[in-house]
Parts: sequence; structure tokens; C-alpha cells
Amino acid sequence: MSLREAGSPRSRRILSIWLPALAIDRWRVVADEHSRVLDRGPLVLIADTAHGPRIEAVNRAGAAAGAHKDMMLADARTLCPEIATAPSDPAGDLGFLETLAIWAQRWGPWSALDPPDGLLVDVTAVAHLFGGENRLLADVQQAFAQRQLAVRTAIAPTAGAAWALAHHGRDGAIVEGAEAIERALSDLPVAALRLDQDVVTVLRRLGLKRLGEIATLGRDAIQRRFRNRKSPAANPLVRLDQLLGRVPEPLLPVVPQQVPLVQRRLLEPIRHRQLLDTVVTDLAGDMARELEGQGQGARRLELGLWRVDGEVVVRQLELAAATRDPAHIVRLFAARLDDVDAGFGIEMLRLRASWAEPLALAQDDIETAAETHGTSLAACIDRLTVRLGAQAVTRPVPFASHIPERAQRWQPPLEPEASSQGQLAFHARPLKLLDSPESIAVLYATPDGYPQRFRWRGQVHEVVRVEGPERIAPEWWRERGGARLRDYYRIEDEAGRRYWIYRLGIIGDGRGGPPDWYLHGLCA
Repeated sequence: MSLREAGSPRSRRILSIWLPALAIDRWRVVADEHSRVLDRGPLVLIADTAHGPRIEAVNRAGAAAGAHKDMMLADARTLCPEIATAPSDPAGDLGFLETLAIWAQRWGPWSALDPPDGLLVDVTAVAHLFGGENRLLADVQQAFAQRQLAVRTAIAPTAGAAWALAHHGRDGAIVEGAEAIERALSDLPVAALRLDQDVVTVLRRLGLKRLGEIATLGRDAIQRRFRNRKSPAANPLVRLDQLLGRVPEPLLPVVPQQVPLVQRRLLEPIRHRQLLDTVVTDLAGDMARELEGQGQGARRLELGLWRVDGEVVVRQLELAAATRDPAHIVRLFAARLDDVDAGFGIEMLRLRASWAEPLALAQDDIETAAETHGTSLAACIDRLTVRLGAQAVTRPVPFASHIPERAQRWQPPLEPEASSQGQLAFHARPLKLLDSPESIAVLYATPDGYPQRFRWRGQVHEVVRVEGPERIAPEWWRERGGARLRDYYRIEDEAGRRYWIYRLGIIGDGRGGPPDWYLHGLCA
């Protein structure tokens, strides 16, 4: 759950963008001049199957000739012998769709993929920046038209309604409110519910062809027919409730990833191998620091060398495991630079990690160097243990407990650590945890919710953003029967400071009086 504005939630507005000819349009964008000439006539993209080539996408000329998707190529050639073919690339289409999803964030704070050929953009409270939702849709149409991409768009309060209007309704439709959704979508086909094809076939056999007919039939009859279908795409009632906003539909936003990249622009072009190795060593050190800052290690590295005459020489490395050791990177590139022709000189070098994986921080080199000088942490603990005794020296170790103040214990350094706490790592904890929670006076709070104003250490704070709750129940095997549960919130005040607070107990839990509020930590 992300930080949201405190107060009543605004009505959501979801923009659905459907690219009905994504594969053909992408092929046209990346095709060379010769291929574009082929596209002027009937063209299909094909995929090999056990029964022969099958059509995956078709352009307008091919559709006019009688070809369509899922048709065998042999049947299409019977209708149109001069039809041209090109291989389909589903992975490339998905990558192109991800690129469009990041680019589509110009219309909203986040976007999500709607595979295989659609996008969903959250345009809540941003339409006024474009002069209204009509002008926003016009801007979307114009932006895609400039890139030679055909689209159909719609805006609605739910993702399901926006998808249904974009795929089966009027292009550029705008719907507001639950009642407007029912009126606008009642005449759409049942395929607008985003159901599997076999479910659509069953509904049509039952005589249900429109969404309005499902509503008039009644939920009980449909529930009895599809009660064993748990997947949303196989249960018409679940999809209908998502479309009308009765149940939430989670969407996974697309987060752009910044590729680690470092470069050197040289004052004077270099031609000698010794100078080239020196620059590559500097680049490897810069890349190691860049990867360390992101907590990642490189699996694929690309080194580009820009010559004075404009030619670019590229050398690539594939690594067996993620690494950010600059010495290791330099050794591997040394064998790849023997055949580099510097020409009149190399004026720029660029190192890019096109594939990176998470890599935990380590201090092996620091410990090794410190051990050489006799000042490592392990050597210090050994000396203190010998001088003061094994029981006089303790260290903190993780402890498997959901209660924050019990999440670590102190034990002698020679004793083995307890079982791992990795399964609890998904809980976000503050940067600083107080030794003991401090009581706060809540001046105003929403019922069974977070405080909107509280006093801590004599100062009043106004809550402007909040995240939560994270409910932590008492450990029944350690606590008494009257122990109360906690609801933790991450809050932010008007000055931008963030705190970690919790409410001890809930109203009417039968385990004491009114709930008490405590501040337990300070967030970054």
C-alpha cells in the first residue's frame, strides 16, 4: 500500500488504450525500407505450429483479401496467392508494449500493462492539466498517430469498464458514475467482460449475448452455473463486479528501470593500448560504485568506444554470476580489446550494464585488509572475549517475531544464531526504532482509523499523508489473554517528517478501555 492523501478518496478515472494492430504497427516501425514496400500489399505475420504456419497478425490489405488471425497460411494463400509473410515476435511485441507503458505515463502518474495489446493509465485528477478528459483523449490519439500507431481509447471509473468501452464500445467514450456504467455497457457483448473464450461460448449457448441480459437473469442462476470457477477470467460474476466497481481489481504498475551507465569524454583522442586500459579501469571503478549504490551486480556489460571518424566499436561481456568487482571486469575486458582498431583515435568510452541482478553488500575486502593490520571486528571481539569473559560480550542477532521490539536479541558472540527471520523481511520498518514506544495524545482521529492531529513531546503535528494499517496481533503463546492487538501506520506531518505510530487495541474489543496511541519509530 502506497502513501495516499489523508481524507476521503477521490473517484478513480482509468484510461484504457487498445492497440488493435500492435504487431503489424510495430513491424512497420522497425522494418527497413524494403519491408515497408512489402507492407503496401497483403501482409501477415506467422508463427510455426505442428500443423504448419499460422497467422498471428494481418494488415488491412491482407484482411481485405480474406486473411484473419488464427488462420492457417495455406488457407490464406488459397484466397490470396500473392500475400507476403514475416515472422511474428511475441517477445518483441511485449517489450514494445512495456516501452509504450512507460511513455504513456505522460498522461498519468502510473500505467499498467494490459497484455497482449493494451495499456491502462490512471488519469485520476489530472484531466484538468489537458483542458478536460475530451482533450486528454484527443492528445492521446494525436500522440499515437504521430508514431503511426492505431489506437482506441476510453475513460471510466474502473479498469474493466474502460477496457470494455475501448474494445467493444464507441472510440473515445467517457463514462462517469456506476449508473452511467450500467447504461453505457448494457448493450455490449458478453466478450466485454474479459472472459475466456470457452466461458463466452457457454454464455452464448445459454442465450446471454449482452451484458444487460446477465443483469436481468439474476446472480443466483449464474452463480450455480459457475460456482466452481475461481479465476476472474472464468467467472462472469467476478468480472461483472470488477466492471461495476463492487470489488477491487488490483493492477501492477510498470516501473521504469534505470540502466547503470558510466562514460568518459576524453580531452584528447587516445590510440595506444596502455591509455585505453587506464580509461577502462576508471570506467570499471565508476560502474562498481554505481552498481553498489543500487545494490546490484552486473550480468551483462557493454563497452562502447567512439572513434574520431564516427565509427562505434562495441564489446560485450556475459558473466556467470552477478558481480561488481572492478578488477574482475578489467581482466575480462582485457582479452576483448586486443583486436580494437583505434583508427585516428578514440574520443569517448561508455560502459553500460544492460543486465543487472540484486547483489547484497559485502565487506570481505575491508575485513581482509583490517585483519592484516590486526584491527578487524572479529579480532576485536576475540580480544574482548578473552579479556572480559565470554558472557560479558554480546552482539545483536535477528529473532523471529512480528513484535518490533522483540525482533532482535543479544547473545554471546560464540553462540550460534537462531533460525533465520527471512520470511519476515517484507515488513517495512523505520530507520530509527525507539527503545520503548512513547505515548502520544491524539487530538482528532477518524473512527477506527489514523489520527489527523496528535501531540508528541509538547508539539502538535498535522497528518497530511498516511500508509497502513499493518495489523500485528499479540503472540498468544507469550502474552496473556487480555493482550491487545496493534495497528501500525506510517504517517507524514505538514513539515515532511515521517513517523511510525500504532494504536493499541480497537474500540469494543473487550480487552480494556479506549485504544491508546504510541509513537514507535522515526522514518527516513
